[in-house]
Amino acid sequence: MHIAVAGNIGSGKTTLCNKLAHHYGWTAEFEPVDDNPYLSDFYDDMERWAFHLELYFLKSRFKQAVDIKERISTTVQDRTIDEGVNIFAKNLFDSGVLNQRDWDNYLAVYQHMKRFIQPPDLMIYLKADISKLVKQIQKRGRDYEQSIPLQYLESLNKNYEEWISQYSDSKLLIFNVNEMDYENKPEDFAKITQAIDVEFHGLFS
Repeated sequence: MHIAVAGNIGSGKTTLCNKLAHHYGWTAEFEPVDDNPYLSDFYDDMERWAFHLELYFLKSRFKQAVDIKERISTTVQDRTIDEGVNIFAKNLFDSGVLNQRDWDNYLAVYQHMKRFIQPPDLMIYLKADISKLVKQIQKRGRDYEQSIPLQYLESLNKNYEEWISQYSDSKLLIFNVNEMDYENKPEDFAKITQAIDVEFHGLFS
């Protein structure tokens, strides 16, 4: 089975993926953020590096999706290919950072890739306010993230809400994580695993 964890920058996806993989014995797939050679350049000059950044992410997420499809073991994934397209790349296009020519080319590549992959069996969305995201971003201390504009995070959150409100590709669980601390509070993590167990029962029944 394929479980995906979606959410804005700083929402706690990586932490949750790690804990779920340990709890259930799943294989974890993480977003290749630190390996992206364009990321720091992008935050310094978004218009120049947007297409390069998103194409690299698209390629990396496609490889992950193919690997997950071919894997026998259950996988929990930190951010999917659809999320990258419908949230991050779309936001860059809507804001004018990604031009029409690059956006059209990017979408064409994505549509070809879609023929070879399939949606997850369960999507988990971590819903968080901007204050929560900023706190988490500061806590993990990645240098290139410290200069992310608040307006950028707000735009991403808006895209997430629109995307999730229309999401129908698989079963969906939504957790408001503003007041949750599933990394340190077992009772918060139990709320998530209990909801997942209920969905699994439905998937297998």
